[in-house]
Amino acid sequence: MHATASPQRSGSARAATTGPRRPRSTAAILALACAAQFMVILDVSIVNVALPAMREELHLSGVGQQWIVNAYTLGFAGLLLLGGRLADLVGTKRAFLTGLAAFTLASLAGGLATGGTLLIAARAVQGVGGAVLAPATLTLIMRTFTEPAARTRAMGAWSAVMAAGGAAGAVIGGVLTQYAGWRWVLFVNVPLGAVLLAAALVYVPAAAGSPGGLRRLDLPGAVSVTAGLTALVYGIIAGETHGWTSPAVWVPVAAAVVLLAATARIESRSAHPLVPLGILRRRTLATANLVVMAIGAAMFSMWFLLSLYFQQALGYSAIEAGLCFLPGSLSIIAGARLATRLIGRTGARPLLVTGMALSTVGFLWLSRISGSGSFATDVAAPFVLATLGTGLATMPATMTATSGTAPHEAGLASGLVNTSRQVGGALGLAVLGTVASHTTAARLAAHAQDVPGALAAGYGRGLLLAAVCAALAALGGLALPATRRATS
Repeated sequence: MHATASPQRSGSARAATTGPRRPRSTAAILALACAAQFMVILDVSIVNVALPAMREELHLSGVGQQWIVNAYTLGFAGLLLLGGRLADLVGTKRAFLTGLAAFTLASLAGGLATGGTLLIAARAVQGVGGAVLAPATLTLIMRTFTEPAARTRAMGAWSAVMAAGGAAGAVIGGVLTQYAGWRWVLFVNVPLGAVLLAAALVYVPAAAGSPGGLRRLDLPGAVSVTAGLTALVYGIIAGETHGWTSPAVWVPVAAAVVLLAATARIESRSAHPLVPLGILRRRTLATANLVVMAIGAAMFSMWFLLSLYFQQALGYSAIEAGLCFLPGSLSIIAGARLATRLIGRTGARPLLVTGMALSTVGFLWLSRISGSGSFATDVAAPFVLATLGTGLATMPATMTATSGTAPHEAGLASGLVNTSRQVGGALGLAVLGTVASHTTAARLAAHAQDVPGALAAGYGRGLLLAAVCAALAALGGLALPATRRATS
């Protein structure tokens, strides 16, 4: 009798520790995490096709129009490390709800904005909310799905949704701008955010944060690393409009170097560091984050350059340009699903290297676009190849960048991988966008009448550099350790 009762008491103890869980609660948590991440990534690109309409109605200058995009990027990328650490300190549920509420309310304020300043401020707050929410979604998955096979499937779904968000933003933005008006590219987040908030209150477990919570927050380190990342992203963004030798670029970049160096010194002496320096010395984690940065540089630039190519060189409408991105969204999802099925047998490295090699070929092919071409003849096949490769590589790269971390470091690892992606994206957009602009200007100086050809030449040069970024990601993948089972 005693031997029979003991396992029952043990099971009861485990149930009391982990709390009751409905059969479908893990599925609901995964759906919540994926939907929230999709919403955050969607807003990186959804406004791109709506910018002309925003500029016309709100009488924005060219610089003001750029800052509708840049304000979100600045708030998002600058606070991701702090946002990730908050999930560890205050608990995943509290961080998830706080970030989601801020993001939803800022979306409402942006949709109601009557002037450019209000819209830019709302976009900045959106970015801050996203910086808290995005790491919380990945942390939630890491803490919910602890069994290797289940985590692999969950990470595959999260990676597919995240990768598809950039392409879907252009599709959804085009449809909403064409038929409902530009304000709905922001209003669309409000009902979705409200539903996710209600569902999160029910399904997300109230996991405790670190003992001491925010009292353990390394405030000097948090201030210095946030200011350093913000200054770095600001300097990168300024390069697009002021030129890379301008004080508007090198002053914030120099400040970023000083602030990040100060962060390293502060963290080495802190009893409870925001970013323990030991985590950055792990070769696998550091290499995987560099790979994620290179992938971000290539992909963010591709969405931006192709959006301009469709509308400015080929003369497509907003909705036509948006629909051109639909095959890429489907291709990314297909690649991520394939990676989910194969990673248990092959490990992460072969999938990452193969995926980025395919993307490199796709980008090289895309760089041959012309001003007299079309989506069907110039873009469709290489676009699908590039996005298929990215979908194949994104989940292995993310899993490698977050593997081997202790439970109390899950939020930090999530913040690191999201920061790498966003900083890479901002750097790629700035550098590749500048190269594209200079190439177009030089082509126009020689052939003033061929505007579509000059634009296509500039965008093609930018896509050629995106191929270089993809190739660097593939080479970085080769530097990762070979494992037969990446899910272990």
